[in-house]
Amino acid sequence: MDLLLTHGYFLAEDEKEQEIMRPYPPLGLLYLSSHLRAKGHDVEVYDSTFGTRAELERLLDEGEPGVLGVYGLLLTRGSVVRIVEAAKARGWRVIVGGPEPANYAAEYLAAGADLVVEGEGEQTLDELLAGAEPADVAGLHYLDEAGAVRSTGPRAQIADLDAQPAPDRERIDVGKYLAAWREAHGYGSLNLICARGCPYHCRWCSHSTFGKTHRRRSPENVADELEGLVKRYAPEKAWMADDVFTIHPGWLLKYRDELARRSLRVPFECITRADRLDARSADALADLGAFRVWIGSESGSQRILDAMQRGVKVEQVRRAVELCRERGIETGMFLMWGYEGEQAEDIEATVEHVKACLPDVFFTTVSYPIKGTPYFEQIEDKLVRNSEMWRDRTDRQWRVRGRRSRRYYSFADRLLQAEVARVKAPSAELDAEIAAARQGLRESAHEAEA
Repeated sequence: MDLLLTHGYFLAEDEKEQEIMRPYPPLGLLYLSSHLRAKGHDVEVYDSTFGTRAELERLLDEGEPGVLGVYGLLLTRGSVVRIVEAAKARGWRVIVGGPEPANYAAEYLAAGADLVVEGEGEQTLDELLAGAEPADVAGLHYLDEAGAVRSTGPRAQIADLDAQPAPDRERIDVGKYLAAWREAHGYGSLNLICARGCPYHCRWCSHSTFGKTHRRRSPENVADELEGLVKRYAPEKAWMADDVFTIHPGWLLKYRDELARRSLRVPFECITRADRLDARSADALADLGAFRVWIGSESGSQRILDAMQRGVKVEQVRRAVELCRERGIETGMFLMWGYEGEQAEDIEATVEHVKACLPDVFFTTVSYPIKGTPYFEQIEDKLVRNSEMWRDRTDRQWRVRGRRSRRYYSFADRLLQAEVARVKAPSAELDAEIAAARQGLRESAHEAEA
C-alpha cells in the first residue's frame, strides 16, 4: 500500500450529529483516492465516520508503517492532531490536507505532520508518491533541517474536472450512510458536487482549497455520475454540495434537459445565492426535482450584508424564497449573528426579514473568524487565544474581545424563533416568550464575551 487515507471525523464522538443524523461520504478523500489509483498508486481509505479511534490505531499497527494522509476540517482539528500523533508514534509518515491545515501549517507541522498540503491535493500527492522531493512539489509546507517552515508556493488548479475520475465510493461502505439516513428520516441521501470553487468575496468565507474560481463539470459528466449512483446505490434523494448550485443558469438548463433525456429524476436539495436565482432557474430546479433550496441570507440588515461584501440585497433574498414557494420548493435559510459592527437594530431587521420570508427552516450561528479570510484579518487583534489552546479549540470557538456575550445571542435566537412562530400561529404563550426574550436582550446587551 502506497497511501492510507482517513479524515478524522468520528460520528460516535459527535452527539449533535447523532441527533441530526445527516452523514455524507467524505467526497474530498474519495476524489483523492480515485485520482491516485488511476495514476497507478495503491491507495486505501479508512472511513472514520462509522469507525472508531481504536480501530484506526489497530490498522496503523498492522504491518510496516507507511504513508498516512489525513483530511482536516475546521471542526476536526483536535481529532486530526490526535491521529497525527498516534501515527507518528508508530513510525508513519504523515501528510495532512483539506480546508483547514494550510491555514495553520506551522501548528500542524509542530504537532508532528511531515507535510501540509495546500489547495487541491490530487496532483500534489501523485508527485509525492511518485518519489519527488517535497522542495520540488508545488502546494506544500514542510520543516527544513533547521526547523523553519518552508512553502513551495501555490499549485495551479485542475482545469478540466471532466477528466477527473468519479469519487472512489467503492473504497468505503456507502450502505452505512444510506442505512443511517433511512433509519432516521425514512429515506437515503447521497452527495455529489458539480463544480469547484466560489468566485464571490464574502469576507468571512474561506477559499483555502478551491480558491475564488468556478470550474464546472459538464452536464453530461454530472448526469453520468448521478445515473451511476442510482444504479449502484438507489438513494431516494441527493445533496448537490456545490457552494452555489445555480450560479450558471445556462448550465442548469442544459443539465435539466440532459436528465430529462435520460428519464432521470432524483429529488435533491442544494445551496444557492439569492442573486443567482430567477424565475427560469427556479423552474429548472422544480423540473429537476429540487425539494429544498438553501439560501445564504446571513442578515436582514442591508448594512451588515454590505459590510460582509455579500453582494446581495435583502429584497433579492425575499424574492428567491417567493420563487421557490410558488413552485412548491421548500426553503432553508442560514443566518449569522454578531458580525463586526452589528447593533440591536440589525438584529431587529433580521427578525423582521425572516418573518417576511417565512422559510420552512432556518439556522443561526454566531459569526466566527476563519484564518486566511479578510474577516479574520479585520478582527485578529481582538481574538483571545494562545498556542496552548490551538489544538483543543477551533476557529469557531475563539472569543472576540468586546463582542456581546453568548447569552445575548441566545436571547436573539429565542426572539427570532418566537416571532416567526407567532406569525404562523399567534398565542399568549408566544407573546410572553417574545417579551422575555426582549427583556433578556436588554439585560445582557452590555455583557462582553471576553
